[in-house]
Amino acid sequence: MTTIARAAAVSPDALRETFSHFPQGVALIGAEVGGTPLGLVASTVTAGVSLDPPLISVAVQASSSTWPLLRTAPALGVSLLGTHQSQLARQLASKDRASRFAGIDPEITADGALTIPGGAAYLWTRLYNEVEAGDHSVALLEILDTDSRADSGDEPDTDALVFHRSEFKGMTVS
Repeated sequence: MTTIARAAAVSPDALRETFSHFPQGVALIGAEVGGTPLGLVASTVTAGVSLDPPLISVAVQASSSTWPLLRTAPALGVSLLGTHQSQLARQLASKDRASRFAGIDPEITADGALTIPGGAAYLWTRLYNEVEAGDHSVALLEILDTDSRADSGDEPDTDALVFHRSEFKGMTVS
């Protein structure tokens, strides 16, 4: 048996590098708040947290200036981005909140949940609970409705966009 010495504390850079080996789906969490479209790109969405009630989770940086506004919305749209949307993901993740939705025609429900066309799938949610978790907040979102438009024939089939090794990528299944 080999004994491995471990560091007393793990650096944030070492954690980022280690976590980069685990592919994560990319989603836009969005809502219209005060007549303004808002959204944040997250690669920390966990599906299937609970089936009863139906919940997903998303970890949001405590320093986010968008989340405090989004969390007040009565409903949140979750667009699971497709492989063809990597450039769009970069645009939507911009620090310049005013230009995030330039050239995009979002779909907005009567209760303000915002989704963007062309995604792999969609969820409509509302904030269920929120827990502080170090430099992040973990939001549990209750799923109110779902749609996989590709399955319905309304949009072309698309695979999910993933964030892996610090890059946006498609999934290759062998």
